[in-house]
Amino acid sequence: MGRSQETFGKKEVRIKKEKKRKEKEQKRALRRSEIKKSSFDDMIAYVDEFGMITSTPPDPDKKTIIAAESIELKITKNKPVTASNFVRKGVVTFFNESKGFGFIRDLESNQRVFVHASSLLEQVAENNLVVFELVKDHKGLSAVKVKIFRD
Repeated sequence: MGRSQETFGKKEVRIKKEKKRKEKEQKRALRRSEIKKSSFDDMIAYVDEFGMITSTPPDPDKKTIIAAESIELKITKNKPVTASNFVRKGVVTFFNESKGFGFIRDLESNQRVFVHASSLLEQVAENNLVVFELVKDHKGLSAVKVKIFRD
């Protein structure tokens, strides 16, 4: 009795959905039957001496032996900051009071170090000789506790 209320349009939609579901089931069953069992050897890929991915293993006759001592490791450009050299001297190369930041050139390492107005203990201007401490923050090295150097 539930289907007596079904209109022609609803019946067509139901028939199309059933047909589509059956087609999907048939495709899925066909794919399952066509899948061949793959082995681990079929999945292995190799990289040749030029960095290209190939399916053939490398030739052991072309193998070169490299001594571990002959490998040079890259050294970082900036020297690491140690506890003994936290307090530094430098020259203020740029300072914008309206924006509240500037840069100090470290006399020891000749690096440019960022300084914010909140890190100043006293007012500074360009070309002032200052003493400051280095701190590593999320963007790099910053100068804190900046004050003018007096002999």
